Amino acid sequence: MVFNGVDHIAIVVANTEEALAFYRDILGFPVVVSEVVNDPPVRLTHLDMGNVQLQLVQPMRDDHPLHTFLQQRGEGLHHICFAVDDVPQAMDDLEQTGLVPQKKTPHSGPLGRQAAFVEPAHTRGVLLEITNA
Repeated sequence: MVFNGVDHIAIVVANTEEALAFYRDILGFPVVVSEVVNDPPVRLTHLDMGNVQLQLVQPMRDDHPLHTFLQQRGEGLHHICFAVDDVPQAMDDLEQTGLVPQKKTPHSGPLGRQAAFVEPAHTRGVLLEITNA
């Protein structure tokens, strides 16, 4: 399996517009895309930081697991995402090395790209995601 670099770094936020007041308006990172995906829904907003994107992740309902994340930890770093050529193949490759995906099938990320998370217990405590390059 070959990683094609870092796709994005994700930060969980309680309110995307308030977060944009900092990341876009003060730091100057332009918004690339912002959309609501998955069920329960989550707003994913990507900002261009040059050679990598910053993803602001806002849970849209109280029953979303990231709402619990916010309550327990507050806003902050959630995961690092690496780009791969083929998510299902990369998931198989990861399993062969002993790394366990959180789910058996990929989920839908921004712009309909496939993505999958790897259990942080197997990645030295860091939640990793892979997505199509």
